[in-house]
Amino acid sequence: MTYCGFILQANLTTISSLYLLVVVALASFCGFWQASLTSLVAVGCLDYFFMPPLLRFNVSDPRDWVTLGTFEATALVIGRLSTREIRSTKEAAFHRSGMEKLYELSGHSLLLDLRQPPGPQLAVLIYRIFDVSGVALFDRGLGREDRMGDWPADEQHLAQECCLRDAAQDDWETETSRRILQAGSGPVGALVVRGKLSPLVMDSLASLSAIAIDRHQSLKKEEKADAARKGEELRAAVMDALAHEIKQPLTTVQAASSGLLELGGLTETQLDLVTMIDDEAVRLNELCTRLLLTAKLESAQVVLKTDEVNVRELVTEVLNGRSAERVRNRIEVVVEEPALTVRVDRALLAMILTQYIDNARKYSTPDTPIEIEARRSHTELLISVRNFGSTIRVEDRERIFDRFYRVPETEHSVPGTGIGLSVVKKAAEAHHGHVWVISNEKEETTFFLSLPIVGRRAP
Repeated sequence: MTYCGFILQANLTTISSLYLLVVVALASFCGFWQASLTSLVAVGCLDYFFMPPLLRFNVSDPRDWVTLGTFEATALVIGRLSTREIRSTKEAAFHRSGMEKLYELSGHSLLLDLRQPPGPQLAVLIYRIFDVSGVALFDRGLGREDRMGDWPADEQHLAQECCLRDAAQDDWETETSRRILQAGSGPVGALVVRGKLSPLVMDSLASLSAIAIDRHQSLKKEEKADAARKGEELRAAVMDALAHEIKQPLTTVQAASSGLLELGGLTETQLDLVTMIDDEAVRLNELCTRLLLTAKLESAQVVLKTDEVNVRELVTEVLNGRSAERVRNRIEVVVEEPALTVRVDRALLAMILTQYIDNARKYSTPDTPIEIEARRSHTELLISVRNFGSTIRVEDRERIFDRFYRVPETEHSVPGTGIGLSVVKKAAEAHHGHVWVISNEKEETTFFLSLPIVGRRAP
């Protein structure tokens, strides 16, 4: 450019502008230092070839310093702008690449086999798609850590430690990023990746991993609930079939024992034995009835035969039955309103009262009173059966209404099947009522039944 300008005798303004363009181009594409060196050469050429006296250097000319300052300032500004633009372009390309890989990973994560642990599958996908040097994923629910890549011996449990210590961080020196995997229920694990990843991409990886783990846990819960439901259905069917099969021979045994008692002419020993057979046949028959009722209540097959029932008359009827013969002399009944009625299934309510009284007899201290109380509470009928004896722990007060559950302290000392109270709960729920128990040293043990009063008080 200097040669052409000297031959063509270009003026100072023209050649200065051309030199400035060269400085700008070098600052844009090469950087500040290359443009700065070019500025020095350009000012020297201007001074030697185009400023009088020609072909001689005149360093003291202030125009040289002004020109040099202009070129340097231009090189500095353009160089910085160019460097910033190049850095922004690289970062944008880096983020775009990360987003494309995240999109690929999200597509693969939807195809995971959720019946298998998601940790190994996610670790392989992240390692392959993002081309990192190491991936470690800890699944808190399964208690396992899966790794891909090279991990030193002292970092074999890095993801587990990250989860337990809640140590989410980015180490730029080792290019190691740690994240806690958060789901709706709280932390479900941790993810550690060793490689060049932006914090935004790492956060997205953690979210996708947490979603996959949460989906796996939800599927396992659904499978467990479905298995439990099918198990309950099978058990109810077996109970129903077994109760039906046993009930017929029991009826025959009971009829035979009752017939022997009616015939008379038995010795004292024979009378005791036949009475024992008759009592146990009655007890087994009641148990079969409860099993059948339980199966129907749980399968929602029972049809309530509701009618207006006088509470006091029903309590008296239950106490006159065989189940209350042994405790009738120590039972105290309190009904605030003798004419109080409730619209219920008479047989189911009688069964509830019988079970409550039977429990009070078995678990109360001998010769202590058993108190039965019935009263109106707003729009509900509240019946309570209170006995004095062993208390029930707080942690057992809900579980005793579960089928087959028995309190450990009395499981082997008091006979029972753990079915009665579960039937009571189902029968109460069938009437849109509920049951509960209060047990402490002051009030001892009181079982409650609450039923909505649909009918009106009798006149």
